[in-house]
Amino acid sequence: MPPTFYAQQLHDQPRAISDAPPEEAEVAIVGAGFAGLHTALGLQARGVKSIAILDAEHVGYGASGRNGGFVFSGFSLGEAALSARLGTAGAKRWYQRTVAAVGRIRALIHEHRIECDLVDAGVLWCNWFQNPAALRARQQLLANTFDTHWQWLDYRELSQRIESKRYSSALFEREALHLQPLKLARGLAEVLRARGATLSEGARVLDVQVAQSGYTLELRYQQQPRRLRAKQVVLCCGGYLQGELARRLPKLRRALLPIATYVMNTEPLGERLSQVLRTQAAVYDSRFAFDYYRALPDTRLLWGGRIHVLDASPKVVAQRLRSDMLRVFPQLSDVRIEHAWSGLMSYARHEMPQFGQLTPGLWYAQAFGGHGMAPTAAVGEALAAAIAEQDLSYQELEQFGLSRTFGALGLAAAQLQYWRFQGQDAWRDRLEQWRGADQNQ
Repeated sequence: MPPTFYAQQLHDQPRAISDAPPEEAEVAIVGAGFAGLHTALGLQARGVKSIAILDAEHVGYGASGRNGGFVFSGFSLGEAALSARLGTAGAKRWYQRTVAAVGRIRALIHEHRIECDLVDAGVLWCNWFQNPAALRARQQLLANTFDTHWQWLDYRELSQRIESKRYSSALFEREALHLQPLKLARGLAEVLRARGATLSEGARVLDVQVAQSGYTLELRYQQQPRRLRAKQVVLCCGGYLQGELARRLPKLRRALLPIATYVMNTEPLGERLSQVLRTQAAVYDSRFAFDYYRALPDTRLLWGGRIHVLDASPKVVAQRLRSDMLRVFPQLSDVRIEHAWSGLMSYARHEMPQFGQLTPGLWYAQAFGGHGMAPTAAVGEALAAAIAEQDLSYQELEQFGLSRTFGALGLAAAQLQYWRFQGQDAWRDRLEQWRGADQNQ
């Protein structure tokens, strides 16, 4: 995996202190990304003392530590589709859980003084097209069904914030945040350790077996075999559920689509930043194949987008994302790209997180790709309540389930679908350009 700008920022700082895995724990959590960390935090808040967190690499190694850093409400599945599946009341309940998760993340950062480059300035959803119908419909649905109110910005108001002719209008989600995700993951890990959890980096779990009083985890730590007994186990491996453990858990593995996403950042722009952005809000657009970007505290522009079934080299990522950036900000044509990276995120065919119980006491949480930072916190709370309090409300989302993705065929289908929607976006864009040209003649 290519190094990220986030990781390079932490190069001279100590990694999270790695504990040796204990021999026993009340709950063992496999995976130190946000799903695992938030589940552990929720368990600690409910009085669970003995928690062992294990990661084959390090805290935030996967998508949690290298994503775009957006913290906003909702799921990858759109609100209208969520309502169609869960009904109005159910959709509102789960959407509001993600709203609460955004607030919980904000509160954790402030309470524990986690240094993670927090920018509490909202997120803009910008209309790539001229027709405002999609934005108006979403604004109305959010207000009427989800009790959520996003501010409308017309072209004049938006152009005061973003110096681009690309967008026609926008919706502003004021309560959203953006931040440095790897720093946040490290900070949450330190909070957990300070409260008594053990956190073992470089602890690769090879197998999970049923035991008399729970489960036995076979693992390798510092090249030595180890064994850990736990009453309950939570698997939070995401797109990195691989190797022997994946073979032991085929139901989980075949429900995932491990998809690569791309991110880059520019050199520091200094005063030139104001030539493109005059807002601290993060930005994404209304296409299916959307761009997302935000200004970093040191005036770099971080840019992400595209998906592919295969990772790409930093050079290829930089070339592709640079061309996307220049479609929005041609005035940055001479700006240097300093870092570019890609990596796997886990997706489900139904575009919702997958979480629940495989067998009594063996839990899982995965498939957060595309909208993950708030849903991981919401799901972590739901799992913690289920484990510690026997709260069964998580079962409301079981209808989404571990639907099969059919391996290589599923990946190929996902790629073709992405290209199809990308083509539809491009065709709609071209039609609007032709109509505009005809009107000007």
